[in-house]
Amino acid sequence: MFRKVAFTMYPVTDMGLARAFYEGTLGFTRSSAPESVPWVEYDMPGGGCFAITTVTGETPSSSAGGTIAFEVDDLDALCADLETKGVTFKSDLIHSPVCRMRVIADTDGNSILLHELKNKRE
Repeated sequence: MFRKVAFTMYPVTDMGLARAFYEGTLGFTRSSAPESVPWVEYDMPGGGCFAITTVTGETPSSSAGGTIAFEVDDLDALCADLETKGVTFKSDLIHSPVCRMRVIADTDGNSILLHELKNKRE
């Protein structure tokens, strides 16, 4: 029986470059990085875990079909900040009935969806 999503992982080609992007540019806080395996995890404050690794041998791709979506508090402010840091934006603002979104790329071209609910109810 399935219980929950344990983590979401993206393959990367250069762990140092990827960590600089996720930790420096996006501001993620590393929660786990075993010395013996090129694997870094980031626990999200509201739940969930995101990982990057070079251990799988998979090739990162913007056309792989999978995209992780991170819930953000202020999409406009975050996008303005990321633009000043030279982050690649793969989409303009996307509107749905319940949210606003933009897609960016990490250092390997993996898609990251930034997601803000229109009616922010706790």
